[in-house]
Amino acid sequence: MPDVGFSPLSAELPHFRLFRLGQVPRWDVSCISPPGLVPQGLRMHSARIPLPAECAKLEAKGQRSLRSAQVGLAPSLLLLLLLLSELVPERAAESPWGLPVIADGPASLAKVVMAELSSLKFEEKTWPGGTHSLHYHYLTLSEPGPGLPKFLAVGYVDDQPFIRYDSRRGKAEPQAPWMALVDPQYWETETQKQRAWEKVQQVEMWTVMGYHNQSGGTHSAQRMFGCEIREDGRSSSFWQFGFDGQDHLSLDLETLSWVSAEPVAVRTKRWWEMERCYAEYDKAYLENLCLISLHRYLELGSQSLTRIEPPMVQVTKHTTQDGTMLRCWALGFYPPDISLSWWLGRKELVLETEHVETRPSGDGTYQTWTSVRVPAGKEAWYTCHVQHPGLKHTLTVAWDSSSIGNVNGNGILPGGITVLVFVGLVAVIVILKKKCLQGGEDNLNSQSPGRTEAAQTFC
Repeated sequence: MPDVGFSPLSAELPHFRLFRLGQVPRWDVSCISPPGLVPQGLRMHSARIPLPAECAKLEAKGQRSLRSAQVGLAPSLLLLLLLLSELVPERAAESPWGLPVIADGPASLAKVVMAELSSLKFEEKTWPGGTHSLHYHYLTLSEPGPGLPKFLAVGYVDDQPFIRYDSRRGKAEPQAPWMALVDPQYWETETQKQRAWEKVQQVEMWTVMGYHNQSGGTHSAQRMFGCEIREDGRSSSFWQFGFDGQDHLSLDLETLSWVSAEPVAVRTKRWWEMERCYAEYDKAYLENLCLISLHRYLELGSQSLTRIEPPMVQVTKHTTQDGTMLRCWALGFYPPDISLSWWLGRKELVLETEHVETRPSGDGTYQTWTSVRVPAGKEAWYTCHVQHPGLKHTLTVAWDSSSIGNVNGNGILPGGITVLVFVGLVAVIVILKKKCLQGGEDNLNSQSPGRTEAAQTFC
């Protein structure tokens, strides 16, 4: 997680925040509330001792439904959720989920952790295969339908899932062969951590529901964050939080400011802006430990993640009521960085073309296409230019009237073969080729990802 922790709860209630104090193996739980409600500096240094009297009194006042329109959260339940964080191991930075479950509490403590993050030294190193990324997606549903989880967390390296936690199964599981070799204790640790985050994001969702005056119904909360590194060594990061499929809040890493995407999100924004160190904390993670982790995953899965597979290119002709269209397909390529363009002679066509985003094929490779409308009988004048790391030179492909690439308005090739069948045949070839390339992947090191000296220093 980017470790924003709990989003602000009802302003009438005290908030319990949990922090790991550097490398000291203890937790600090603070009773925090808006000025005037409790004396400043109330703090207890053991999560197992009774609540201070002031907090207990406020707790009694704060008993109400978690799903009420005011979204008040009884401190006892919030404390219970926070206590789950004690399950985080001492080397929590080894986690592919980012940092341990810690909230955005007392500024002084946040600054301590943030300083440790900033001290991590990210060694710039280029990797073959274009841009590489490490992204995490978290989803919470208030009322999941049949077959859907209440909470789902998935980690992606280069848009390929490598780790997943599903509340229905209740455990973190590998999604890539090179992660399956990690020792069992590692997965047990991640399972406990994600069970804690399942509760955290549920609280966040209820909070935003209250901001929208919603006490029930089907709603969702999403969090996405991650980092990427380009082939030239440059890097970038992002952090976003959404509600019901719409942007709610994001972090501008340049200005260290929270950006609200809707009027309701201003309430969340104001809370987090009370202490600038929270934004600094996320920035330190995203621009340091996240990139360090990405490098480690690229090392573990190097045979898969840094491989290069050139595209298989085919031009098809489509005849519709609106005229003739040529479509240039690129299939079975990796990495996803690719450029497709249509040319008429020596002139590149820009406004006249249609593109789709590069998308996963489902077998670890990618596919995309671009099309252009052409005058009947002039098809041979147009060429598709393809650039990809797997190609030594720009590949130029034209429509071949003698090939199977002639498609009518119903998407049917001569002889009754559909375009989908054609794509499927190419996919089979790609899968066979992929198996050959992965023959040696079983020999990958089984060391847990992220076990760098810098990561161990953090926790």
